Amino acid sequence: MFPELYILRHGETLWNAQDRMQGGLNSPLTDKGRAQAARQADLLDERELSGFNAFCSPQGRAFETAGIAVAPRIATIRTDDRLREIGVGAWQGRLRSELVVTGPMQDSPDGPLALYEQAPGGEGFDLLEVRCRAFLADLSGPAIVVTHGITSRMLRAIALGLGQSGLAQLPGGQGVIFHIKDGTQTQLG
Repeated sequence: MFPELYILRHGETLWNAQDRMQGGLNSPLTDKGRAQAARQADLLDERELSGFNAFCSPQGRAFETAGIAVAPRIATIRTDDRLREIGVGAWQGRLRSELVVTGPMQDSPDGPLALYEQAPGGEGFDLLEVRCRAFLADLSGPAIVVTHGITSRMLRAIALGLGQSGLAQLPGGQGVIFHIKDGTQTQLG
């Protein structure tokens, strides 16, 4: 069993609005994305967070979201490279409409999952799972985690005992917070 978690996905970015793959690249939050992060801050204000540690992907869009949503509540936010978004290799910066994948097209609020598994030179779900499991295993207590769409899904799938098969079952979306406690997930807001 994992400690209590609040997992935040960063707010909308310019490339999200353009339906462009980001992976390891970065684009800034839009006005809508900053408003989503402010809404996350409001939701966290309603929670008792004493004893929580905060962790964030080092990528700019997540770091900016953490600054808006978490920094006013938690004195120290530690960046952790294991929270970066799944690598999409040669598809970084490309429009989703330009990309071709084969097999089942399980769609999700974060786009077809096959885009992330089949990206040429990408990380794939197996390697993403390894680093997400390592991050969760290192937690020593309750945590707020600010990350990305697919990385959030993997963290939640692991914490809920679903494994990779749970990726398509889980809700997603921009600027959301998922609370996981005692093996149960609740979407806030």
